[in-house]
Amino acid sequence: MEAPRYFFVRGVTFQATDPALQDALARVYDSAERPRCMCVRGGVEMYIAKHGEYVVKRMPGTGDMHHPTCQSFEPEPGISGLGELVGEAIVEHNADHVEIRTDFPFSRVSGKAMPRGEASGEPPAVNAPRKRMSLRAVLHFLYHRAGLNRWYPAMEGRRSQGVIKKYLELAASGVTLKGETLDKRLYVPEPFRVADKEEIGERRRRKLAMLLSPGDDVAYKMAIVIGQFNGAEQSAYGRRLLIKHMPDVPLYMENKAWERAERAYAATLQARDADLERKPMVVMAALIYAKREHLYQVDSLSMTLVSDQWIPLEGLHELPLIEELQRQGRAFLKPLRFDAKSGACFPNALLLDTEGGPFPLHVVSAFLDPKEQGAKERAVLAAGEGAWVWRTDQDLPELPPRAAPRATGPFPEGQRAHRVPEAG
Repeated sequence: MEAPRYFFVRGVTFQATDPALQDALARVYDSAERPRCMCVRGGVEMYIAKHGEYVVKRMPGTGDMHHPTCQSFEPEPGISGLGELVGEAIVEHNADHVEIRTDFPFSRVSGKAMPRGEASGEPPAVNAPRKRMSLRAVLHFLYHRAGLNRWYPAMEGRRSQGVIKKYLELAASGVTLKGETLDKRLYVPEPFRVADKEEIGERRRRKLAMLLSPGDDVAYKMAIVIGQFNGAEQSAYGRRLLIKHMPDVPLYMENKAWERAERAYAATLQARDADLERKPMVVMAALIYAKREHLYQVDSLSMTLVSDQWIPLEGLHELPLIEELQRQGRAFLKPLRFDAKSGACFPNALLLDTEGGPFPLHVVSAFLDPKEQGAKERAVLAAGEGAWVWRTDQDLPELPPRAAPRATGPFPEGQRAHRVPEAG
């Protein structure tokens, strides 16, 4: 298990699970004082956000100052597709405001012609293309921001639908898209219980009510639904896409659009039927609108393969490694592709509990297409002679040893520490 987290607030160090931490954070919330995460000697400054309760969050640009096994640790952006987007498609304005810029709209305008290029002559300006995030990149960004692409042994058995919903919604808070906070346009289903069906439905309708109230010149607004894909059915109105924990409300998609999605995500969809004891799942992000009252139509979608513990996967070839890391009780991070052309140039996993810092792990599968295989071989070559590589037609190599457990603290000199026994 990872070491317990401690926060230093106004002369006292609290364990993250201590109920008294909320009162301590409340006393400094409106002040210039900052709590410190005590994962390393002297601590690292944090900031406080309020989402119902007070939440201690990492300050921008300090991710690499935390201990690798700390939940606030952030590897360098270049270790994943995030590096291509930071500063242009993802802009951190301050500690509690991140703006993302996407290549898809959040509303459609009726009665206006699309702008056309100049008929002849020189153009008025030549603009350099700016990076914009696809729907897949937004899904990966929320997953990354929620910490769902990392694993600590204490997470075993704790990733329920309720937990996924909570952390995705927290990840969306403080993020603006098209001038509006993303959490207002994000719907993640709550755990479905037949006995609570009416109350759950009422909360969902309230959340998605903005789809039914367009502005003066807006034909319809859009929202993002993120949930576990549960299949597609033919209907007289196109395909009915089923989301787990939304059994009473399908999403509709035009037949031709769904056929394109089936071709694009064929390997991801087929992976659910792989000959495995623990079947992977598919997480879908769907951009929806209300074509009619309370009938939700899919404008576009993106799909990501995940393990049964919701850890994202580039493909089935990664799953044995991920499960072995879990079996051995290791702490690791799964780098995400975002909008990179290939995921093969990144490590397949990043061990967080090794001596000397994060350690990249690479998987080479004979089933990768030639371009992906070439990209992975180049990444392995660039990693150097000491690189850890598993070729899936061979036995899994021994994993790099874990470092000795780190001590929590030490606390700043001259300050008193309030230690709380481990919960449970």
